Amino acid sequence: MTNHLPFIKRYPVIIYYILTFAISFGGFLLVGSSGLFAGTNWETDPSFQIAVLAMLAGPPIASILLTILLSGKPGLRELFLRLSRWRTSARWYMDALVIAPFWQVLVLLILSIFSPEFLPAILKTNDKIPLLLPGIIVGIVGGFVEELGWTGFAIPRLLKRYNALTTGIIVGILWGVWHLLQMTWVGVSSYAPVSPTVFLPVYFISSIAALTAFRVLMVRVYEHTESLFLAVIMHASYIFSTLFVFAGPIKGVPFLIYSCAFAATLWITVAFVMKRGGFEKVVLVK
Repeated sequence: MTNHLPFIKRYPVIIYYILTFAISFGGFLLVGSSGLFAGTNWETDPSFQIAVLAMLAGPPIASILLTILLSGKPGLRELFLRLSRWRTSARWYMDALVIAPFWQVLVLLILSIFSPEFLPAILKTNDKIPLLLPGIIVGIVGGFVEELGWTGFAIPRLLKRYNALTTGIIVGILWGVWHLLQMTWVGVSSYAPVSPTVFLPVYFISSIAALTAFRVLMVRVYEHTESLFLAVIMHASYIFSTLFVFAGPIKGVPFLIYSCAFAATLWITVAFVMKRGGFEKVVLVK
């Protein structure tokens, strides 16, 4: 490995993504290939959840391995120092906690005027705990392990070269593609009555668009705070809102309508921030 160290130092982000995708895709296929290719229902097939857990190993393992290789113990200390950096302005906490649930709820409530199928999940059940508790736990755990990689390793290095907008687009698109196997499994059991040749491309594009826009907003928050902790919280808020407490429809035409509308609102937010000069390069005084 030491023989390749100069190459890794020259292209750390590229190496990071190659390693992350190799671990994540390899783990997902190792555990879930039979269910994925058979098109089993992701909601009832237990191997889907295990495959997702295997996929989640990629970002943190790649980040920690490369941090140790490139920077040793000081690099690890700096990584976890950013994870413990929670003291920052309340406005950034507002962005981290509010953006995802605000747009998720607003989009679904507007769409629910036309059909109750669009009502947020929490309004469709009397038992809130099965939504709230898993939403909090999965949100925090998922946010933590993923952001150790995306924000812990890749984003700080990209921000040395690009502004928050460009960095967010790069990381966001790759973040979306990283979900491709997971989305394929979900899509093949959710497309009816829409043709899969229509459903799957629209699903992929709208989901990647939403993730990219949200990542742009996440990078902006990170650039102003250098807080990995806040990145975890913002990611957790997205999972909590979109997959659990305020989840929308998950099948057919209603899902596509919701998914496209949600992505559009996030990009409107990005455009609003851009118009106000919110992506100008930031230099923090330490």
